Amino acid sequence: MNSIYLVLDMENDLVAADGPNGKSPLGEQVRARNILEKTAAAMAKARSAGVKIGFVRVGFSEGYPECPSGSPVFSGAPKAGLFQLGTRGTEIHKDLAQKPGDIQVVKHRVSPFYSTTLMAQLRAQRIDRIYCSGVSTQAVVQATVRDGHDRDFEMVLLEDCCAAHSAEEHANSIGSLGRFCQIVKSTETNFGT
Repeated sequence: MNSIYLVLDMENDLVAADGPNGKSPLGEQVRARNILEKTAAAMAKARSAGVKIGFVRVGFSEGYPECPSGSPVFSGAPKAGLFQLGTRGTEIHKDLAQKPGDIQVVKHRVSPFYSTTLMAQLRAQRIDRIYCSGVSTQAVVQATVRDGHDRDFEMVLLEDCCAAHSAEEHANSIGSLGRFCQIVKSTETNFGT
């Protein structure tokens, strides 16, 4: 079975301690749950097991032409200067080392499957199983698991590498995803078997 580990929205605007969300409830949860360290360790473990790595990030072109003005999630991005492609904010956090050949996906909505190249890249690599984690649990993680499930991928969620805006939101999201994926700890999965 061919597998990939999708690292979801681990970009500076969302996870950097000195970024816009660094002092927010999400930033506090990212630090409290050691998400960057755990994700880096999971990536290394996946790579050594021969599992491909993919990075998903939200980003908008200059002038925000892809940004939906009526969205409760994204409508504030232009005013706040968030998720602007070509800036430090949309770069993957430096602790998560990227390598040539890693899959790269830029998305303009919550789901990484919506109007992106993700499906074409997964099919080209003959991927059957998707491991995933990231921020936030109640948004991109939920969307990825559900959309991946509906596209007939075997979905595996690394729960300890995810964070939401509160421990309660994270727990609620994880509780609702058990029907759509296997939920594991990154330390307990050996990737690829």
